[in-house]
Amino acid sequence: MSKEKSQLEELRDRIDALDEEILKLLNERAQCALDVADVKLKDSPNVTPVFYRPEREAQVFRHVMDLNEGPLSNEKVTQVFRQVMSACLALEQPLKVAYLGPEGTFTHIATRKNFGDSVVGLPMVTQDDVFREVESESSNYGVVPVENSTEGVISHTLDNFLDSTLKICGEVQLPVHHYLMVPDGTDDVDIERIYSHQQTLGQCRRWLEAHYPRAAKIALTSNGEAARRIADEKGAAAIAPEICADIYDLRVVSGKIEDRSDNTTRFLVIGREDVGVSGKDKTSIIVSTQNQPGALYKLLEPFHRHRVSLTSIETRPSRTGVWSYVFFIDFEGHSNDAKIIEVLNDIDKDALEVKILGSYPRALTN
Repeated sequence: MSKEKSQLEELRDRIDALDEEILKLLNERAQCALDVADVKLKDSPNVTPVFYRPEREAQVFRHVMDLNEGPLSNEKVTQVFRQVMSACLALEQPLKVAYLGPEGTFTHIATRKNFGDSVVGLPMVTQDDVFREVESESSNYGVVPVENSTEGVISHTLDNFLDSTLKICGEVQLPVHHYLMVPDGTDDVDIERIYSHQQTLGQCRRWLEAHYPRAAKIALTSNGEAARRIADEKGAAAIAPEICADIYDLRVVSGKIEDRSDNTTRFLVIGREDVGVSGKDKTSIIVSTQNQPGALYKLLEPFHRHRVSLTSIETRPSRTGVWSYVFFIDFEGHSNDAKIIEVLNDIDKDALEVKILGSYPRALTN
């Protein structure tokens, strides 16, 4: 036996031994998750306990990222731990998560990124349906898009929060890459119609003008719906995530056609429970003010005075009167933090209404 072959066999034996140890530890971790479920059920026999704790998951991810010395990147390590935690959580309580469908949308991908593959995903036709599904307790959580780095805020998502009692439980940031795809047998020169979501068409505007200026651009409710629709339609193409080519048996004509390479979409996880402090949190609120000089200054001044960093501020029409507006504000910190409590108290003195949409862990950056 050659020296190289002997070394290879030794390495394979080492890998087999490590795999056996990993399997043992995975099952030990799964048993711990079941023990946690038993403790929660015994402590609250008459109340359904909350098994999914976003703040706890965020702390676990940050801990393993801090410990990681490679060669696996933090991104790959968190992907592995996400699936492990998802499988363990499914042993405690299989989660139902509603998202803007059909299968293959970016919201579907964001759902899998946040919850792993062991949840029961429920595709919805509209964002309104996602909110209703969670409010009616037919789903534990929902995932909805809220803003894109190229096209800006998704107003319809914000408007849903005006009347909803749901809480924001988390956020997901997803790099967005768009692919032009056609059914097998369709030549790319024969494309007459291009289907996609309105936001996606906007994110690929310059590329489309350069390559398909004469093709009709048709907006649908989602990219996944666009991919599903063209499966049997001649002369049609769809712009959708790459995963849709496999799901709907399509052929990719061109990849990564977005106008900006740093194109990113932010999604919100919505649920019915408040989320505890994770240590690196963000809070979202809705504020309505008097329509008078200095109202916006009075609203923002407490953030400056208490040195709280704003991450976003958006204005939407109020439903209480004509030319009346409300402000959606995101900022760093948790509503239970002492400094944030002071900020909210100061805002409340001059505002007509302050509604806390939720405090939640900041999206992980690998």
